[in-house]
Amino acid sequence: MSDQTQPITGHAVIQSYLKTLDGSPGVYRMLDAQARVLYVGKARNLRARVSSYARPTGHTPRIARMIGETASMMFLTTATETEALLLEQNLIKQLKPKFNVLLRDDKSFPNILVTRTHDFPMIKKHRGAKKEKGNYYGPFAGAGAVNRTLAQLQRVFQLRNCSDPMFESRTRPCLQYQIKRCTAPCVGHITKAEYAQQVQDAERYLSGRSTEIQEKLATQMAAASEAMEFERAAALRDRIKALTQVQTSQGINPRTVSEADLIALHLEKGQACVQVFFIRAGQNWGNRDFYPRVGEHVDQAEVLEAFIGQFYDSKEPPRQLILSHPIEDGDLMQAALSEKLGRKVTLLVPQKGEKAELIDGALRNARESLARKMSETATQAKLLKGLAEAFELPNIPQRIEVYDNSHIQGAHAVGAMIVAGPEGFAKNHYRKFNIKGDNLTPGDDFGMMKEVLMRRFKRLLKDDPDRAQGLWPDLLLIDGGAGQVSAVAQIMREMGVEDIPMIGVAKGVDRDHGKEEFHRRGQRPIALRHNDPVLYFVQRLRDEAHRFAIGTHRAKRSKAMGATPLDDVPGVGAARKRALLAHFGSAKAVSRAALADLKAVDGVSGALAQKVYDFFHENG
Repeated sequence: MSDQTQPITGHAVIQSYLKTLDGSPGVYRMLDAQARVLYVGKARNLRARVSSYARPTGHTPRIARMIGETASMMFLTTATETEALLLEQNLIKQLKPKFNVLLRDDKSFPNILVTRTHDFPMIKKHRGAKKEKGNYYGPFAGAGAVNRTLAQLQRVFQLRNCSDPMFESRTRPCLQYQIKRCTAPCVGHITKAEYAQQVQDAERYLSGRSTEIQEKLATQMAAASEAMEFERAAALRDRIKALTQVQTSQGINPRTVSEADLIALHLEKGQACVQVFFIRAGQNWGNRDFYPRVGEHVDQAEVLEAFIGQFYDSKEPPRQLILSHPIEDGDLMQAALSEKLGRKVTLLVPQKGEKAELIDGALRNARESLARKMSETATQAKLLKGLAEAFELPNIPQRIEVYDNSHIQGAHAVGAMIVAGPEGFAKNHYRKFNIKGDNLTPGDDFGMMKEVLMRRFKRLLKDDPDRAQGLWPDLLLIDGGAGQVSAVAQIMREMGVEDIPMIGVAKGVDRDHGKEEFHRRGQRPIALRHNDPVLYFVQRLRDEAHRFAIGTHRAKRSKAMGATPLDDVPGVGAARKRALLAHFGSAKAVSRAALADLKAVDGVSGALAQKVYDFFHENG
C-alpha cells in the first residue's frame, strides 16, 4: 500500500523557478495542483517579480492565499514590456483566472452606419465587424442611445432607413415620408444631389459640426421666407427645432472635450463599479456601467489598469481616456493603446477644470450604480435563502437552471435554459437547444425535455466532470407537475446525476397565476402563501424562461419562413441570393430558369450559374 503524497505548493515552489529566469520582460502564470490557472501577470523583469512571490511573508491576504495554492508556474518572455501588457490582458480574458480582476461583461458596442453602396445612402444601426462599406460613427453605449440618436437624426436630416430591396420595390412613399422622417428618394421626391447634401449634413453633425449646420439651416429658412416659400421655411424651422432638441437632450455637453472615454471607478466592500461615458464629436453618446470581479484587498490602480487593458483588447480606444484614478503603469498602457490605434492615445487624471467636473459626474454615477447593485444583491441573497428554506434544500443555491420548451404543434421546437444566481439573471449563461429528435411525436413535451437535459448534462460531464468550474446547477426548476418531475428524475438517474435538487412548477387551481403547486421527488406537492416573496421569485424565474423560450422559437420560425431552396445551393451567399431573387422574382422562377438566363444575372459568374442550374435539375 503506497502513500499518496500531497503536491508541494507555496513560496518554496516559486523559489525553485528563480534559477531558470533572467531579467527579461514577459508574462507568468501561476497554476494550482490540478493545473488550473490561478493568476496571470506581466513583469518588466520576470526574475525580480517572481522573487517577490518567493518571500514567505509581507503579502496581502489575497496574494498569500494565491501563493499558498500555487503548485507550478509557466512563463512567456516578450521583446518589450508593452507586448507583455497586451499578452497579459489577452490571456486573462481567455483563461479567467480566479485571482485576477476580470471584466465579465464584454459585449460589442453599436455604431451608426451611413452606407456607401447606393445612390441614396441609408442610415442605420450597426453592431459587430465593420465589413459593410460606409462611414461609421460611434461607439454608442447601447442600442437605446443609438435608437434615440437615429430617431432625432431622421427628424432633422430625413434620411431613409429602409433596406435596398424595399427601396427598389416602392411605388409610392411610405409612412416615414408622411410623418416627415424621410424625403422619399425611392419615388423621386428628391434629387440625388439634394439627398447627397442631406447625407453630408448628417455626417457633419455626427462629426461634431452641429453649429455650422444650424447656421446653414437658419440662412436657408430666411431665404425661403424672403422668397415667400412659407411651407419650405416652416419645414426648415421644424428641422432647426429638432436639432436644438437633440443638442439639449445630450445631458453632458462638453465644451473642451471632443473625443474621449470617461472611466470612473468606485470600490466598496470588495465590489467595484466602473462607469464609462462615450464622448464623441463633442457629444455624449451614452454611458454603461460594468461590475468587474475584484474580490478583497485590491486597490483602485490595479482594478482600473485591468479594466482598461481588457476593455480595449477588442475595441478601438479614443484619443483620450479621462480617468478617475491614476494607474500604476500609465505610460506603458498609453504606449500599448497608441500602438494598437496607430496614433497617440493620452491617459489623464484631471484635478481641475471641465475634465475634472466631467469625471466627477461619472464617479457619482459609479457610486450610485454600485449602491443600487449592492442593494439588489442583498435582496437576491434573501430570496435565495428563502428558496432554500421553503423547499428544504441542503444548501443555498448559487446557480439555478430553469428549463422550458416552445413549439406550435411540434413545429420549430426549441428548448430553453436560463440561469439565475446571487447577482440575478446570468444572461451570458442562457442556452437554447434546437430539438433534433426525429422520432419524437409532435408536441411530446416529455421527449423534448429529455433531449434537452441529456444534451445539457452530457456536456457538463464532458467539460467539468469534477464540478470544479461552477458550471453545475445547485437546483433545477422544471415547468410541469408530478409527471414531468418523475420523467426528469428518470433522466437524471440514467445520467448518474441524481444529487441535484429539482422542483416542478405546475399551474394550480384554474391554472391561476399565484396558485402554483410545487412538486419534488418522493414528496407531496406544496403551495406557498400568495404574498410570499419566494413565490414571486419563482414566478419571475419561470416567466423569464418562458420569455426566452418563446423568443427563441419565434426567431427559429421567422428564419424558417424566410428560407428558400437557394439557401441549400453551395456557393450562393446572401448577396447572390438577393441578386437572383431580384432578377427572377422568386426561388421557384430561379429553379426553372435556363442556364443562359442565370448567366445574365448581374454578379453571377458562369461557374456559379452552372452550379445553380445543376442543383435544381439534378435534385429536381
